[in-house]
Amino acid sequence: MAEHRVLGKSVPRQDAVDKVTGAARFVDDIQFGPSLLHAKILRSPHPHARILAIDTAEAAKVPGVKAIVTGRDCRHYIGLYLADRTVYATDKVRFVGEPVAGVAADSIEAANEAVKLIKVEYEPLPGVFDPVSGALGRDVLVHETPASSDLWWQGLPCITTKAPGTLLHEHLGEYTCAPFIHPVPGTNISNHFKLRKGDIDRGFAAADVVVENVYTLPHIQHSQIEPHAAVAQVDRAGKVTLWASSQSPNAVRKLIATAFELPMSKIRVITPYVGGGFGGKAGVTCEALVVPLAMRLPGYHVKLTLTREEVFQATFVRQGLVARLKTGADKTGRLVALEAELFWDGGAYTEYGVNITRSGGYCSSGPYEIPNIKTDSYCVYTNHPVGGPMRGFGMPEIHWGIEQQMDILAEKLGIDPLAFRRMNALREGSLGAFGGPMEGATLVDTIDAVAAKCGWGGPVPSASTAHKLRGRGIACMYKAPSMPPNAQSSAIIKLNEDGTAHVLTTAMEIGQGSLTALAQIAAEELGLAADKVVVTLPDTDYTPYEWQTVASRISYSAGNAVLAAARDAKAQLLAVAAQVLAIPATDLVIADGQIFPLANPARKLAVSDIAMGYLLPEGAIGGPVIGRGAFIPAGITGLDKETGQGDKPAAFWTYGTQVADIEVDARTGEITVLKVTAAYEVGKIINPAMCKGQVQGGIVQGLGSALYEHLVLVDGKPLNSDFVDYKIPTATDTPEMDIILLETSPQADGPFGVKGIAEPTMVPTAPAIANAVYHATGVRILDLPLSAEKVLAALKKKQTREN
Repeated sequence: MAEHRVLGKSVPRQDAVDKVTGAARFVDDIQFGPSLLHAKILRSPHPHARILAIDTAEAAKVPGVKAIVTGRDCRHYIGLYLADRTVYATDKVRFVGEPVAGVAADSIEAANEAVKLIKVEYEPLPGVFDPVSGALGRDVLVHETPASSDLWWQGLPCITTKAPGTLLHEHLGEYTCAPFIHPVPGTNISNHFKLRKGDIDRGFAAADVVVENVYTLPHIQHSQIEPHAAVAQVDRAGKVTLWASSQSPNAVRKLIATAFELPMSKIRVITPYVGGGFGGKAGVTCEALVVPLAMRLPGYHVKLTLTREEVFQATFVRQGLVARLKTGADKTGRLVALEAELFWDGGAYTEYGVNITRSGGYCSSGPYEIPNIKTDSYCVYTNHPVGGPMRGFGMPEIHWGIEQQMDILAEKLGIDPLAFRRMNALREGSLGAFGGPMEGATLVDTIDAVAAKCGWGGPVPSASTAHKLRGRGIACMYKAPSMPPNAQSSAIIKLNEDGTAHVLTTAMEIGQGSLTALAQIAAEELGLAADKVVVTLPDTDYTPYEWQTVASRISYSAGNAVLAAARDAKAQLLAVAAQVLAIPATDLVIADGQIFPLANPARKLAVSDIAMGYLLPEGAIGGPVIGRGAFIPAGITGLDKETGQGDKPAAFWTYGTQVADIEVDARTGEITVLKVTAAYEVGKIINPAMCKGQVQGGIVQGLGSALYEHLVLVDGKPLNSDFVDYKIPTATDTPEMDIILLETSPQADGPFGVKGIAEPTMVPTAPAIANAVYHATGVRILDLPLSAEKVLAALKKKQTREN
């Protein structure tokens, strides 16, 4: 393996000083002077109601109010994968908290007063609050055929079938969607992903043990520290500038262009630091709300910063899930059949959630080889908050059930749960649930690494006190970046006069360390120190295109674009150096900011001497060096609509295993997670400290979803929309973590072999804890979270049964 000078080193984060000193500026920190107006939103109090009339006359009279907008001002449908929502509600409201009207005023107080004076006449309608009944019934439809429609799908360019000129679009009523999404018209099902592999009847006939259970997960919030915020300004020429706390500047630009019929050249999106994303700031959330207000008020800056309650109610939540899993194995321990029904609670709009349903469907086997599979994965409209992407994009949800099924089957067969997983693990060339061969299948490596590290099979330490029960549980995972087959990245590298460099990209720093990771990739290729390369924050007028900062794809996809740009810049430098030194470019290398022949390192030329070109006696050569790079994953194929079978639905797969050591207080049901041992295979580690930080963060976030997090909804109304009643882990809940990073299978098309790591780290934590609870107590709980009340009730029930 090649020796790297920058990669594999824990260089300091580029954003560290700004963030620890408070110098980092977020959207709400930016000052706009006297032109600043404040926006407030009138939101629906009903989960489902028809809008009969809106009267804004009294609100408009409030001193300081500058503009009021409603759904009448923006009727176009938008959405990333399914165009099913408008910026403000038009004919109906479909969830508590849906925007109905917006006010811009010269003070927050005036805006709030005006919002209270807007009169809306509603006709309440029956609601859908359960994805299973919502999928099966047709009496209440969350979405009816809209009055008008867009005739093209906004999220991606249209994709044609093999028949030239034939579009693969499907329709829900008249909504348009991506070609790989399959709505069922006349129902609440916005996507039905079907997977059929092998012969399911023959598979279960060959099974000696079959287990069937229903697993459920509630909605949870992303709980970013920075709330969503946006500022819009429209100049006299009609150009919109938007400052947004967003993971997706280019997607925001495109969706707003669609919503307001603007050319993208007239929309500029600037994204300063973002205080946490986790998927909740992908696509469009609150950014579009301020645009129609700003369009009414040229020259003013209109700012909207959501309250924490609004973040809980009106931005993406992780979809709830009801999963029925029936799994069979033969007496040797081989998995032979899986039947899965996945009912995803997509909420009022499923413009993003439909693709989570698809990913959950084609990954429904988990990281195991099963020859016979039947899966139906339904994205269901309900009158709940809007479901969207969250760290893991469907994988924490499906692994919650899959990994408990593995433990239950192993116990029935009398096989150690780790050995059972190892036996059935996907290996290189195994056929995935989608029927294609798996590449880079390294689950066994992570299982073995964890087993060795935690001493699996040895005695579990005793509990700390007599009333506590000690247990250990294991869970595995796999995940691929769930993205369209044509998700693009691009980068520009500018060399400066002193030999330093700027990297321009629209990849977003959301806390994961992308600024530093991309700088290390560029520096490695350009032969510069990491601190000589600066990656800028996005500004769509000046930074090149990036699809979105989601799906654990930035180090891989944007990293490839940066690497290509660095190679382009490097080639230009070497071409000039070859003329100056009179040595063929192929004999030259770059290292430590110097260019020299390998055979004679003393004969060197500084990068700074040629970054702007070079003056020879016969004239100048070269010029300012600008490298250009672009990347789009190659070879990703579609899946058959009826069988979900195909060759390669994703660019790469990341595998991992976690073991949780816990204690359960038998008197209270409280679970304490003492230690998590985790192993992930990441292809190539760019920055070990940041990579470990990702794993640590994922474990803690997974712990929160396992023990505490649950957005309580009663008839569609969230009851715990703040951090007083919605609990997330604190430092005192953080367990000891033993983290192993493996580089056993570098990604063939990853920059230097890199795979994504951010999202997978959260996936197996909850089922590992659940399996540990069973090991400690003999109680198995199938619905999240594993609250103390739930555990205590299960312990009492078990005790009653035994007595």
